[in-house]
Amino acid sequence: MNAKICFIGAGNMAKSLIGGLLASGYEAKNIIATDPSEEQRQALGSQFAIESFADNNEALMHADIVVLAVKPQILRNVCAEISSTVQAGSPLVLSIAAGIRTDDIDRWLGGNLPIVRTMPNTPALIQTGATGLFANARVNDEQKSQAEHIMRATGLTLWVDTEAKIDAVTALSGSGPAYYFLFMEAMENAAEKLGLDHKTAHLLTMQTALGAAKMVMESHQDCAQLRANVTSPNGTTQKAIEHFESKQLREIVEGAMTDAYQRAQELADELGGDA
Repeated sequence: MNAKICFIGAGNMAKSLIGGLLASGYEAKNIIATDPSEEQRQALGSQFAIESFADNNEALMHADIVVLAVKPQILRNVCAEISSTVQAGSPLVLSIAAGIRTDDIDRWLGGNLPIVRTMPNTPALIQTGATGLFANARVNDEQKSQAEHIMRATGLTLWVDTEAKIDAVTALSGSGPAYYFLFMEAMENAAEKLGLDHKTAHLLTMQTALGAAKMVMESHQDCAQLRANVTSPNGTTQKAIEHFESKQLREIVEGAMTDAYQRAQELADELGGDA
């Protein structure tokens, strides 16, 4: 793939994608980025040896693919600023801005554009991310491959067939890292109350989480079977699992993810207007 990619915005997620693309063999001459900060642009040049611009429209002049990597709250204004240039070039548009629907992006950019909406998560910053993608009807097969290639630079990519499912992806993998951080934090605190020092509790918690995830990724068994494998009858693990079940852990998780899903839909409504 040798399409010219222009990143509008050069925050952490954009830099993670740029770094991942370069590491996978993508040529630096085919990646450009924009940022209003001269210091940030110099840093991009030093770190990645890519060309950068202060002016979004100037950067877009020869772009085949545009990655919208600005904060959701300012995306409407950025789209209004670049709409004429985008309409003239009709590039593939990728959005990594959380919560903004493809129809809203398309309207802000002038309409009739191929747009892929993505939902990455923060582990993408260390190339272990999980990203959901949704393509509008104007995205062709080649463009889907291009979008997947870009987002795969930071980890796993999966397509969904309706945009509503992106909100489910948000509730699962988008917000999910924080759920695990909370559970790990609770495990550390409980271990300290049981007598372990903080460092020991922290290291054992991290390694346990890593090992459990690795077993799920590499095993041919599902989570329920893996759990059963380590739950000896009337043993310590069974007592802990019974406590979780008595406190309705499954219902708590389902309720939390449902709340996140509904909030994602609310945010899309709030951020998607023209006011």
